Amino acid sequence: MARRRRRIPRDGVERILVIVNALAEKTRPLRRVEYDRLVELGFFVDERLELLEGSLVPMSPQGGRHASSIQKLNMALAPALAGHAEVRVQSPFAASDDSEPEPDLAVVPAGDYVSGHPQHALLIIEVTESSLGRDRAKARLYAASGVPEYWLVNLQADVVEVYRSPQAGGFMEMTRHGRGETLRLVAFPDVTVSTDVAIPRRV
Repeated sequence: MARRRRRIPRDGVERILVIVNALAEKTRPLRRVEYDRLVELGFFVDERLELLEGSLVPMSPQGGRHASSIQKLNMALAPALAGHAEVRVQSPFAASDDSEPEPDLAVVPAGDYVSGHPQHALLIIEVTESSLGRDRAKARLYAASGVPEYWLVNLQADVVEVYRSPQAGGFMEMTRHGRGETLRLVAFPDVTVSTDVAIPRRV
């Protein structure tokens, strides 16, 4: 779900253009604080974007299976983690100084994130159909951010790729799980999710 971004008045356009042109002239990655400020000013209206390593990357549209997977995973995780952690759906995650992805689901410590997006996550889940390469590449970003576990729901192959043991260069472990298996959260070992929830049947 893309964040709603308010439209800016005409007299604010020039100021935004000055900012954008200044950033372009410096030919350097866009910083997360700069991106957030541009969003606050009303830039990127009606665009579905995420900031990855200083670049603005369009987010892929969702098909029916993609949307169903997100919904069912949220329905399974949210009540199981109530009182222990929060499940955020397609919301910004402050991964680093130059990255602010919007993962399909993020399990984050319970808290008040009105003044800033969470900088720590206990589990990140991405569901992918058409952006498999990009979502696999995000594993390195999430590992560098200290996320202990990353689930990539690969709807092309009908498997869940589970990445664990993060290091600066990426996750050290990856296992693949098909339908009929059970996944147990590293951060909450008593919480389990069936892969059947994450992988909707083909119709």
